[in-house]
Amino acid sequence: MTRPDLSSFREILGTKQAELAKARGWECIAIEKSADELEEADSKSARDLAIAGLNRETMVRRSVPSALIRIQDGSFGTCGHCGDEISRRRLEALPWTPLCIRCQEAADLGEEVVLDGIAPTFPDAA
Repeated sequence: MTRPDLSSFREILGTKQAELAKARGWECIAIEKSADELEEADSKSARDLAIAGLNRETMVRRSVPSALIRIQDGSFGTCGHCGDEISRRRLEALPWTPLCIRCQEAADLGEEVVLDGIAPTFPDAA
């Protein structure tokens, strides 16, 4: 990867990090009781969606600093599991990703070997 490419990704990741710092918190998952079962079901659905969104956001919050570290140490753009190059298209879509598409698909399917292999990639994982 060229210096201008890395510089561009560093800028994108810095912007994302700043955006995440301003993001909302857990207040969007308040639990409210209602006498109306339909209203309560709607509230539960909205809460479940908010929790899923916050979980995704939390993962990105952890991944962005890790990607910045990988830029600094020269491993950015290399899969944290198999060592293959991560496609430019994938990096443009998800610049914080530590995995190539093949390894990400394996991790999404719950293949333990892949999941174990990426643990060292994240500095806050121990």
